[in-house]
Amino acid sequence: MSAVPRSDKPVGRFRRMIDRLSSSQEDLEREELREETDTAGMTRIGDCSDREVVTVTGTLRTVTLRPRAGVPALEAELFDGSASLDLVWLGRRSIVGVEPGRRLIASGRITLIRGRRVLFNPHYELRPLGRE
Repeated sequence: MSAVPRSDKPVGRFRRMIDRLSSSQEDLEREELREETDTAGMTRIGDCSDREVVTVTGTLRTVTLRPRAGVPALEAELFDGSASLDLVWLGRRSIVGVEPGRRLIASGRITLIRGRRVLFNPHYELRPLGRE
């Protein structure tokens, strides 16, 4: 009888508790975001490809005002636990509620620019603040 690799063993309640206690806060947040994406039935950002129309969810890491070709552009980095993408609203200096730490759902067509995933002028829905 050969030894079963650790990853193939069934995970019990005690093992999950030990794993959570030994994980960093960042790892826990990443796993929570992945679970939220899967539960909501949305596409993981890491699985998105160029020119694909997607609906994604995650947490905003950063929000900055960065003009593009002389036009104001609000840029935000959305992270879902698998990868991140940039949301860009052209012609906007700010959007009420779009701030770091806020969770939202965004949809639109993915564009790859210099290896980064970008959604220009996405449709979005702000998620409630606090725990759901």
